[in-house]
This record gives sequence, structure tokens and C-alpha cells, in this order.
Amino acid sequence: MKRFAMPATGLAAVLLLAATGCGSDPKTVAAPTAKADTFGCLTAEQAAAGSTRLTVDGRNVGAYYRDSDAGKATVGVVFAPQAGGSLCDWQPHYAEFTAAGYAVVGWMVNGGGASDVRAAMSLLKSKGVTSVALVGASNGASASLETAADPANAPLPIKAVVSLSSPETAPGESNAAKAVLTGTVPTFFAAEEGDGRYPEFAKGLHDTAATPVKQLKTYPGNNHGYLLLNDGALPDVRTFLTAHAPARS
Repeated sequence: MKRFAMPATGLAAVLLLAATGCGSDPKTVAAPTAKADTFGCLTAEQAAAGSTRLTVDGRNVGAYYRDSDAGKATVGVVFAPQAGGSLCDWQPHYAEFTAAGYAVVGWMVNGGGASDVRAAMSLLKSKGVTSVALVGASNGASASLETAADPANAPLPIKAVVSLSSPETAPGESNAAKAVLTGTVPTFFAAEEGDGRYPEFAKGLHDTAATPVKQLKTYPGNNHGYLLLNDGALPDVRTFLTAHAPARS
């Protein structure tokens, strides 16, 4: 009796069908999952939970969002990076703020000034946050001051601003010297005494600021921007936010 021999290609097809559920709907086969962006500083777990994107004037900007440890935070802290900086600058401090009850957001430097800050606020609003504090470094501080001076265009109420080493102006981005003349949000101004003209800028911005609630601190050292948090400013920032933008307000 003549035996039938299945061609090798036919046998392979039968085996493939068996492996995939005998011809079941191909949509049930899981596709590979893209890895979340760690931006060079987040853990894989942090990235999976919070890596995201901001849309700023038609551009996609890498960002990181993290809810409070307790969950469902209603107050957020927007961490605005300095020129040449990123969300990684603030990464060592996110946990302290989320433990205190805040949601946080940071992003990769984009040069968008107040537009970047507003985009980050919109992200927090989409997560259920109802008010924010702005913490900015250098150009990010200038952008934060400008955002706070224009509450009509802010996606959320701004309860406090922390300005770390803000210049008077950031050409093409923001103008802090102009913004403080009309801004009324409680503001904390800070710089380090050896950081060029930045102590002078901090004092000038403080002295001309229209807000009735303002504080000026000059710290020893010559560091700039976000590095002030490592040089004594962090407890003062936390105290200022607790007074004016408490996590459970």
C-alpha cells in the first residue's frame, strides 16, 4: 500500500497551528511590550509606573509622573528643570515629596518656558490633582514665576512657587523680573552666595515681587539651581510648601 508523505512545509504549518491554538484568533497572541523609558535615572519599576510624555506646542517631551505614596493626591509639585538639566536632577527627592502626600512631575529639558510648566500642570490635572506648587531651577524657576503671574492661563490653581537660582530673564523663554511685578502667589527665592550674580538676582526679584508673602534665603556655597536642595534648601522648601501648599489642602 502506498503511504502518504506530508511535505516538510505542510508539517511545519500543522505544528505552527498546534502551537498557536489550532488556528485561533491571532489577536489573542501577545505582542512584545516596549520597555518604558528610564531616562538614565529611573528604576525599571519607576519607569513602568510613571514614564510618560508631555505635549508642548506640538512636541513630545519625556516626563515622569508619580502619585503620592498614599494615592489619589490632590496637590502636586511641578519640578521645572534648569537649562541642560532634566527630570533626573530631581529624582533623588521625588520620594520625599510623595511620602509627604504630594504627586510629582518632572520632565526632560525642552526650552519651552511657561508652556512646559503648563503642560506638566495639565498632566497632573488629568490625574486628579486640584492645585499645585511650582519648584523651579534657574531657567525653570523663571518659567515657574512667569506661569504663576498668569493664573488665567494656568490649568490649575498655583498655591506656592519655589525659585532656586532664577535669572532675571531667560531669553526666548521667560522674564522673571517682569513676572514678579504682578505675581501674587507666595514665593520662596533662594541662591548660593558664591554663584556669580544669582544672589543679587534673587534679592532683586524678592524685593520687587508684588506678592505679600515672600521669603529670601542665601545659602553658603557656589552651587546652582536644583543643587541647592542638597545644600540646605530642602528643609526650608518643605516648610514653605507645608505652610502655603499643604499636601492635603
